[in-house]
Amino acid sequence: MIKAENLVRKFGTSLAVNNISFEVKEGENLILLGTSGCGKTTTLRMINRLIAPDSGTIFLDGVDISTRQPEELRRGIGYVLQSHGLFPHYTVAENIAIVPRLLKWKNEDIRKRADELFHKLNLDPALADKYPAALSGGQQQRVGLARSLMVNPPVLLMDEPFGALDNLTRISIRKEFRALDELVKKTVVMVTHDVQEAFEMGDRICLMDKGEIKQIGTPEDLLFHPANDFVANFFKEQRLQLELKSVPIAELLPGYPDQKITVWERMEQLLNVDQAADSPENLSDNSSNSPDAIHIEELMRAFSAYKKQ
Repeated sequence: MIKAENLVRKFGTSLAVNNISFEVKEGENLILLGTSGCGKTTTLRMINRLIAPDSGTIFLDGVDISTRQPEELRRGIGYVLQSHGLFPHYTVAENIAIVPRLLKWKNEDIRKRADELFHKLNLDPALADKYPAALSGGQQQRVGLARSLMVNPPVLLMDEPFGALDNLTRISIRKEFRALDELVKKTVVMVTHDVQEAFEMGDRICLMDKGEIKQIGTPEDLLFHPANDFVANFFKEQRLQLELKSVPIAELLPGYPDQKITVWERMEQLLNVDQAADSPENLSDNSSNSPDAIHIEELMRAFSAYKKQ
């Protein structure tokens, strides 16, 4: 869906993006990860021509984006900002209707699509007539996503979409986004400097530093097969938790019923079951000893054996 070839971008004498190339498959979530100033946001903005490369080419669905009018290109690409980007003098309903109105949608079609997205994003329909200042941070971010999804674009760009939220809201909304059926078939490119977020949200991760790509691969690739010392050291402090979150339990136990669940998620399930079993009202509950229960000690032994392989 997206192909970038030899992109270069300078700001004055500073080289922000240094001859990078990458591809994003249709329906894939690619995370641009790195510290501030590594070139990830500049790369994202070149995809919808908010910034033009000094050299290099970007193809969207096989078409060179430089041959298309910027306004037309952007109407077919959803864009979610860290600060939600809502117009303060527009109501929620007016904000999310901006692109459909530019495309001359009928009022009835706009209302129908808005109602659908409000339901999917857990937004109270009563918020439609309110202004952004009256919304919580989480509500503003959901409205920003609704606006980017209104015309059902095949590509969604997200620039630190959860960066302005507190940690609890951030974790909650990340889980909602991952489960959202609207995003399942879309090609998503997301910028973040949060390592945990990258591993939770990405099919593949593009790790950048000083305008260059250090490695692109699955979370497992970057953890277990780092391309260089920079990649290995980048994840050093959080390595164990990231490994547990990146390895599907099916890798350890091929016959396990839920093939997609990670080792970390299964450990969380077991801890929750054990806590419930220890509560006074559930002292007689033996659910944690059910035949399909895999205890944490057994998981860790299997995980250690997996790592040695």
